[in-house]
Amino acid sequence: LVRGQEVTDTGNPIMVPVGAGTLGRIINVIGEPIDEAGPVASEGMRAIHQEAPTYTDQSTEAEILVTGIKVVDLLAPYAKGGKIGLFGGAGVGKTVLIQELINNVAKAHGGYSVFAGVGERTREGNDLYHEFIESKVNADPKKPDPSVKSKCALVFGQMNEPPGARARVGLTGLTVAEHFRDQGQDVLFFVDNIFRFTQAGSEVS
Repeated sequence: LVRGQEVTDTGNPIMVPVGAGTLGRIINVIGEPIDEAGPVASEGMRAIHQEAPTYTDQSTEAEILVTGIKVVDLLAPYAKGGKIGLFGGAGVGKTVLIQELINNVAKAHGGYSVFAGVGERTREGNDLYHEFIESKVNADPKKPDPSVKSKCALVFGQMNEPPGARARVGLTGLTVAEHFRDQGQDVLFFVDNIFRFTQAGSEVS
C-alpha cells in the first residue's frame, strides 16, 4: 500500500476456500493457490472471522491423542481438543517434530491436518511441501495418484510477505481447520511459528 493508492471495498472480510479440495494444496492468506497447480476445488468460501463455538458445543471428555511418538505419549501426552506449545531454540527440531506428528496422525488415525506457516523461511515451506508428497501424506496436485489421499492442507504467509498478511495467515489456516471440525472430522491445526505471528502483530501496530 502507498499513500494515494486506490482501494476497493469488497464488502466482506477475507473469504477463503474450505473443504477437501484444500488438502494437498498450498494457499496464501487470501485463499489463492500458490503451488502452481490450478484453482482450488473448494466446497465453498468462508470468512476468516468466525464466532467461537459455545460452551455447550465443546467436549468435556478428557481423551489422549496418541501420536505414535513414545517419548511424547509417555512424558508429555497431548489431550484431544487442547492446545500444545512446542518451545525450543533455533534448529532443535520443532518443525521436524510437527512433520512427524502430521505423518503419524495421517497414517495411523485417518485425521486431517492443517499447517499454517507464519513468517517462516520460503525454503522451509517448499521442503515441507515436497516432504509430504514423498512420504505420501499428500498426493502431488500436479501429478495426481489415485492411490494417495491427501491428508494435510498448507497455508503459507512466509517471511517475504508484508506484516498484515503474516498477522492474518493464522486465521486463514484456522478457518480451513474449523470447516473440517464442523463436519465432525478429527483435525490437527499447526502454527509454525507463533513467535513470528506475534512479531507480525507488533509490526502492524
